[in-house]
Amino acid sequence: MAAVRFLLNGKPFSEDGAPPSMTVLDWLRTRARLTGTKEGCAEGDCGACTIVLGRRGDGSLRFEAVNSCLMMLPQIDNCAVLTVEGVAAADGALHPVQQALVDTDSTQCGFCTPGFVMAMFAFHHGGEPAENAIVHEALAGNLCRCTGYRPIVAACRRIAHGPADRFVAELPALADAVSTLPPCAEYRHGAQVFLRPRSLDALFAATAQLPDALLLAGGTDLGLRVSKDREALPAVISVEGVEELRRIKTQRGALEIGGAVTYTAALPHLDRHFPSFGALVRRIGSRQIRNLGTIAGNLATASPIGDTIPCLIALDATVTLASRAGERILPVEEFVTGYRRTALAAGEVISAIRIPLLGAGEEFAGYKLCKRFDQDISTVIAAFRLERQGGKVARLRAAYGGVAPRAMRAASLEAAARGRPWAPAWLADIEDLLARDFVPIWTIVAARPIACVPRPGCCAAFSSKRPWPRRCGWRPYERGFATHPRRGACGRPSRQRGRTRDRGGALSR
Repeated sequence: MAAVRFLLNGKPFSEDGAPPSMTVLDWLRTRARLTGTKEGCAEGDCGACTIVLGRRGDGSLRFEAVNSCLMMLPQIDNCAVLTVEGVAAADGALHPVQQALVDTDSTQCGFCTPGFVMAMFAFHHGGEPAENAIVHEALAGNLCRCTGYRPIVAACRRIAHGPADRFVAELPALADAVSTLPPCAEYRHGAQVFLRPRSLDALFAATAQLPDALLLAGGTDLGLRVSKDREALPAVISVEGVEELRRIKTQRGALEIGGAVTYTAALPHLDRHFPSFGALVRRIGSRQIRNLGTIAGNLATASPIGDTIPCLIALDATVTLASRAGERILPVEEFVTGYRRTALAAGEVISAIRIPLLGAGEEFAGYKLCKRFDQDISTVIAAFRLERQGGKVARLRAAYGGVAPRAMRAASLEAAARGRPWAPAWLADIEDLLARDFVPIWTIVAARPIACVPRPGCCAAFSSKRPWPRRCGWRPYERGFATHPRRGACGRPSRQRGRTRDRGGALSR
């Protein structure tokens, strides 16, 4: 039987006796006996389980922080896995990240510290500047409930540009060692099976072999079923290794994102072509989440509060569905057919999402309203693609999520805007327009019919060029980690426990 093979803190390791639905966190703590990695929330919110994966790309090894609680064991096949036990030198000398945390008095109880070490280790190797917004983003996936964030932020700034660690010199050898590991295409344990095809043809063969299998892209949504619900999933097919699904192309006036492209990989392209979309994606989850989750997975969940779906609808995006029978292309608004329902047929996978680029006179804005700025499930998502001619609206595509059983366009608003000057003054009747388009559903997220939530806020913010609607919850961190009346002295919002679903890790049918 094939085994999962990887490097664990620099040493070759293999596993063939654990169930595939065992999380990487559970394997580390119970099989490898590496208990420095902690379990806090088991849903990818607290960061206590953070580890670093070294994955090959562009001929080298790239270090990325991930949530081990959401990953199934076969997902670390052909990776270099680093835990907090493996970052210090063999003689016990602390890693520069660990030393910085000591020097800035950044730990008290210590439970969260291993996760911070690993998140900062990935930041240390990212070569990013020590700017407030970037440091905040690097640490947003980790919670500390006793020390306060100011010393932790100071430690993170201290190691932004060095000193260099031993891993810089060891990186080529690590990359070579990973490249020699034989891939595990099929992992079985008892009645459970996990397939990891490497090409589209192999993926189609796998879906024909296991037609009822769940498709896995990153696991940030599907992973909750094993981390929280402790499901023993009988059959899973991972698309992470399918080369054809990991491509990003800009051609023929559109950005094309493959079905297995992570948020992290897509972000530079979104920032270049749709900056507001990129800013919204950064709020879907932490870096640990974005290093695993995919835009295609978020679309496939068909959640009414899926963050990317209204943006894709407003941008007039299409989705390419591939199977052995060929390809078919659907507009995203037709792909989502209802609450948690899509037009994906048996044997089909999302091979790509195509987003038309903005033309002359066009602009785009997306807004996410929720109780917390970071890593919170959405209450309402609003997205607008606007074309103006002569100061008046030539075309508006407005899409909302969280105000109906599925994300939808606001047809009455679009029709009313056509031919009008684009200014806040004409928005007085927007509530009546939105009420014509959406039928509310009850949800514990809003504690009332959520069609009442949009109001004029998002559209008014777009028309007046404000980056954020008034009275919408958390605003962006304009002053870095400063005292905020709602956040307290540490500069971070209080977090509430609750499942952060719909982040785009599952491509289940």
